[in-house]
Amino acid sequence: MVPRTARSPSLAFRRGVYPIGRLDADSEGLLLLSDEPSWNQRLLHPRQAHPRTYWVQVEGIPGIDALRQLERGVVIEGRRTRPARALRLEPPPSVPPREPPIRVRRTVPDCWVQLELAEGRNRQVRRMTAAVGHPTLRLIRVAIGRVELGSLAPGRWRELSIPERRTLAG
Repeated sequence: MVPRTARSPSLAFRRGVYPIGRLDADSEGLLLLSDEPSWNQRLLHPRQAHPRTYWVQVEGIPGIDALRQLERGVVIEGRRTRPARALRLEPPPSVPPREPPIRVRRTVPDCWVQLELAEGRNRQVRRMTAAVGHPTLRLIRVAIGRVELGSLAPGRWRELSIPERRTLAG
């Protein structure tokens, strides 16, 4: 697993190692890498429903109605997203600064929300928060299933433990 930031240096891995899933260029956080092609299907196919957890810094302070909309699913490109879990993170998480920094507007507050999804459509989290009136400023994937990013620094990587591999393979 490797945390990724939009500006992290390229990491060199042996031939045949590839990412499982994706993070867009503006996102940060946990990215699993593997040289076993079967992992992609095991983790990402909707039937497997491995939840992915994100910390999302959004513009404004979402109320209970906006959070419930995210949980029920919102319509993106004509299709409703699957149910999710959504909650405000209070106090906000302690995360390293982002390079480049997010845009800050003095007149608009921001807030951190945790979203847990079991699907991964293109730019889904960003589109979901925008659909409920709270555009994403910063997006960090902090977990896939029970595998957590923890304190792993941007640009660093480590191998999964045997118990982590078992929980993902389950």
